[in-house]
Amino acid sequence: MLGDLELPNRLVMAPLTRMRADADGVMGPLNAEYYAQRASAGLIIAEGTFPHSSGKSYPGQPGIETAEQIAGWRLVTDAVHGAGGRIFLQLMHGGRIGHERITPGGGRPVAPSAVRPEGEARIDGEKVPFDEPRALEPGEIPAVQEQFAQGAQNALEAGFDGVELHSANGYLLHEFLSDVTNLRSDEYGGAIENRCRFVVETARLVAERIGAERVGIRLSPDQNVNDISETESRALYPHLLGELNPFGLGYLHMMETPPDSGWSSVEIARKSWNGTLIANSNFQVDWPLELADETIAEGRADLICYGRRFISNPDLVERIRSGAPIAEADFRTFYGGGSEGYTDYPSLGSAS
Repeated sequence: MLGDLELPNRLVMAPLTRMRADADGVMGPLNAEYYAQRASAGLIIAEGTFPHSSGKSYPGQPGIETAEQIAGWRLVTDAVHGAGGRIFLQLMHGGRIGHERITPGGGRPVAPSAVRPEGEARIDGEKVPFDEPRALEPGEIPAVQEQFAQGAQNALEAGFDGVELHSANGYLLHEFLSDVTNLRSDEYGGAIENRCRFVVETARLVAERIGAERVGIRLSPDQNVNDISETESRALYPHLLGELNPFGLGYLHMMETPPDSGWSSVEIARKSWNGTLIANSNFQVDWPLELADETIAEGRADLICYGRRFISNPDLVERIRSGAPIAEADFRTFYGGGSEGYTDYPSLGSAS
């Protein structure tokens, strides 16, 4: 069980950036087909979706702000539920990972502090350096937190079973946690408890708005993704989990730390987290299937999350059950485009 959801298996489909919404952030029939193909997963976590246009990070990224975006996602959730599946939506404010040419209206990205990330945004086939973000003013913070809460309400209106707060991978919530991207001197910066405050307050607000059992959160300690880095992660994350535990959230989705980090975030999460734990691999390698079985059997996690394998294996659950070969994904078709590399991966029954 996950809240009031009964899951048929322990495999979770990760939120995967595919950049196939239209120019207005609206999903359509092709997206509905893609997600419905993968409805045999115990739980689908749909891709990072901006709750407000100011948090858009990528061309082709979906939103959950406008009536049209809500209706587009309703096509997806109806298709997944019609196929017997369960689906959460990942709410993602991109923070400093963005560009004024991507943000509707041309606004500069916002972040805890004006720290420009290394790297480039891809816009209309062109690579351009990320903008220097604008630091959020103290008075703006409640409005951004409200965007998450309203996005969660909109997600339920669109038919989702719940939402996941994206506090990982170098986006806004994660940026507040990091002592490298958060240089604030107010109550949201400095000491660990202050850097956790934005995430804790946002999680509390969303849980109060839609019910804690419908809210999950994703964390990725020590993952240098989107130029994020941390120097106090071993102390920060147990503290953060201790702050979040009383809310009774539906789950914690924890990314495993890289092999060279010297510690296991999943192990720490199992010791520090009171609720359901979804374990995910680090970005260097997927969980080997035998390790996933071992992790579940030994109680080190409750659910196992896969990403790329669900891209190329819409029937991944059946392939694992039957011992069938696992198809490899084509990286060239991960981001943007149409049906190629999206809905055209064959299932076992349709493979020639």
